[in-house]
Amino acid sequence: MKKLISWMSVAAVLTGLLLLDGPVWSQTKPKAPAADAKPHKVGLIDMAHVFKEYKKFESLREELKIEISGSEQQAKAMAEKIKQLQAELKEIKEGRDGYDEKEKELAKASATFETFRRSTQRDILKKESEIYHQVYMEVADAVKKYSKYYGYTLVLRFNREDLNPEDPQGLIQGMNRQVVFHQPEDDMTDSVLSHLNEKYGDKAPKREANGGAAKSKN
Repeated sequence: MKKLISWMSVAAVLTGLLLLDGPVWSQTKPKAPAADAKPHKVGLIDMAHVFKEYKKFESLREELKIEISGSEQQAKAMAEKIKQLQAELKEIKEGRDGYDEKEKELAKASATFETFRRSTQRDILKKESEIYHQVYMEVADAVKKYSKYYGYTLVLRFNREDLNPEDPQGLIQGMNRQVVFHQPEDDMTDSVLSHLNEKYGDKAPKREANGGAAKSKN
């Protein structure tokens, strides 16, 4: 009798759980798309091509190259000074007057050079990262506006360069592309790039007579 009551209790609990499970399952079902929902429209953009041909990106990198060149010249002068101090130190025998002072001067110059080298390298990497971030955000904003205007719901990166059978490594990489086929009208690369270059337009720094460039306000 006790066993019968026990089994009946278990059955009741299981029945209750099954009854509860129905509404919970129904609540987690994915919603059916609305009748007026817009169909998906996928667009593609070759980001590498945009970065390569975007005039602002090129200009910013040129400015950075000029800065790097100036830093290299400064580092070269500091290195020459260290060599000079090393040569002067060799002319003085250890323990003679002036040796300790010259040694301290050499140690100070070497420490200054090392600090300059590390600081410059850190600053250059930071500025290069800022350039890439700035340009990427501008491209992303242009893609967003273009997509909203033409009704794109998803935009993917892709490489639109043709496969080169004479380049084995490049061919293997190309065969791993995610986009295997697309309609030409799905490629928004040229449109976005044209918009960016036109927008940059008059804001581009004017080249000076000595080949330099005035810094852009943006």
